[in-house]
Amino acid sequence: MMIIMNIELYLTDIGILMLEVDNLHKLFLEFIIKLGDLTINGRQSFVLIVALIIFPSMLLINLSLLSYVSAIGVFCCLITLVFVFCVGLFNGIGFHEKGRLVNVKSLPTAMSMYMVYFAGHSMIPPIYTSMRNTNQFSKVLLFGFILTTLTYLATAMVGYLMYGDSMESQITLNLPTNKVCTKVAIYTTLLMPITKYALILNPVATAIEGGLSEKYKNKRSVQSMIRVGLLISTVIMACVFPYYESLMAIVGSIFVVSTSFLLPCLCYLKISSDLRCGWKFEQMGIVGIFVFGILAGVLGTYLSVSDLVT
Repeated sequence: MMIIMNIELYLTDIGILMLEVDNLHKLFLEFIIKLGDLTINGRQSFVLIVALIIFPSMLLINLSLLSYVSAIGVFCCLITLVFVFCVGLFNGIGFHEKGRLVNVKSLPTAMSMYMVYFAGHSMIPPIYTSMRNTNQFSKVLLFGFILTTLTYLATAMVGYLMYGDSMESQITLNLPTNKVCTKVAIYTTLLMPITKYALILNPVATAIEGGLSEKYKNKRSVQSMIRVGLLISTVIMACVFPYYESLMAIVGSIFVVSTSFLLPCLCYLKISSDLRCGWKFEQMGIVGIFVFGILAGVLGTYLSVSDLVT
């Protein structure tokens, strides 16, 4: 299970790089880097620039320090929502657009993406162990999910009312680039992935360190090399993988479904059978969740891969 969770975190960080690149490319369409005879196009050059910006945070090993950096991302998310709303309110776009409220064809892909954005399971153990007062963990978890839900709901409603069916996978890609509010929203969006990248990748690096011998696993130089190596590999993958929404949908339909739906349900049913509790409404509900996870995973994976190919 840990392998699946670490792969999920690794792919999520690739998506974070792609999110940065898409927004930068929207602002600077003609940007390229020329080094003698070597020319690096806009998307690839932005991947390299973002990696250089993220690099210092990868050298932070202490999770408590990374949490302060990550807290900036929370405020950036709220600021982005406010300025997206201001674009619709003050820049002539309005909130009167209409579209299909439910698109059945895209529903499995949408479910996969929802799963990604609510999947905090991979980060919960390291956050718990890094807290000074673990007695407050339940309150922190509840507050975090409530704030996340309200932010997602508000962003989805504003985006739907502003652009309807024409809304892109990232609402910032729809915003007019010549408006001040748009630039503030996009630049703030650019800060969010930078503040989260190192925190998300830290459990992956810790798992790799756990496989090393005692001679090397606690050396600061080795820990830094592992994190820099992971950064370089995600940069390569971000240059190769073309679409942010397809990658996130695949992560949701395969990895999040496995770790959040299928494996916990199987473990619970195995424990229940060992205790010979019999079949009750609770067990039947678990089976229902398991079947839903299989359907969502299979359909989401199929549609995500087919969209990527076509």
